[in-house]
Amino acid sequence: MTDIFEKHQSSDSSNYASSSGLCEEDKEIGYRAATSKHRYVLANNSALKFIPIKIDLNCARMVMAEVVGTFILMFCVCGITASTRFQNGAVGLLEYAATAGLTVVVIIFSIGPISCAHVNPAVTIAFATIGQFPWLKVPVYIIAQTVGSMSATYVGSLVYGIKSDAMMTMPLQGCNSAFWVEVIATFIIMFLVAALTSESQSVGHLSGFVAGMAIGLAVLITGPVSGGSMNPARSLGPAILSWKFKNIWIYMVAPSGGAIAGAAMFRFLRLRDQHSSTLSSPNIIDVGRSIPFCSS
Repeated sequence: MTDIFEKHQSSDSSNYASSSGLCEEDKEIGYRAATSKHRYVLANNSALKFIPIKIDLNCARMVMAEVVGTFILMFCVCGITASTRFQNGAVGLLEYAATAGLTVVVIIFSIGPISCAHVNPAVTIAFATIGQFPWLKVPVYIIAQTVGSMSATYVGSLVYGIKSDAMMTMPLQGCNSAFWVEVIATFIIMFLVAALTSESQSVGHLSGFVAGMAIGLAVLITGPVSGGSMNPARSLGPAILSWKFKNIWIYMVAPSGGAIAGAAMFRFLRLRDQHSSTLSSPNIIDVGRSIPFCSS
């Protein structure tokens, strides 16, 4: 395959060179410019042929990665739910927490370099709120995450033979308790995620394991009260397929509010800390530097 590709390139290059009066170096530069792949692809519709539609291929990869990542997360939830039901028992809290934590580790290491592994609308909205993620991509990310959750719920119900409503999250100790525990748990998760992204050089490859541990801890403290969601897409996918939306507002509002509060709190503390140390720190240019998290 590589030999054929090289021969094809050489023939095209010679044809291009023979048809122009430029020097060899200019011919080579022109050929590379003529055959380079651009970031955008122009798609012309027959009815709208005068209006070019720009498709950002890099953004498309990021969106697809979010679909796959959320699919993996929700499918693992389906798997642990089905395995415990096969044993004629309820979903064990420790098993559920371990599954969620390990799945997050896998997702971060697999799609983290592609889409930053949000797989959670609350995380996406939180980073957009503090200015570390473009608002234009927020709706696309949320749709991708919801589609991934719905697809995994549907596939999981076919594979394991369980109904989609078995994967739903519902308040177990009242709506008020479920709401506040979701807020606090998501606040903790987002506070940690913001810290990990700001200290990415020092944390390094441990960030995925630390985030997975945080998810497991959050499931342990929220599972008996709210079912352990902390993710609007995780709750919305089964709800849409089951068409049961009772108390779904809890799992939409609470995680989003907690994530925004967690990210804003860490950003406030980080900026204040750097501002107070400006006189003793020689790196004054670092003061107020924004948290680097997929801002492009």
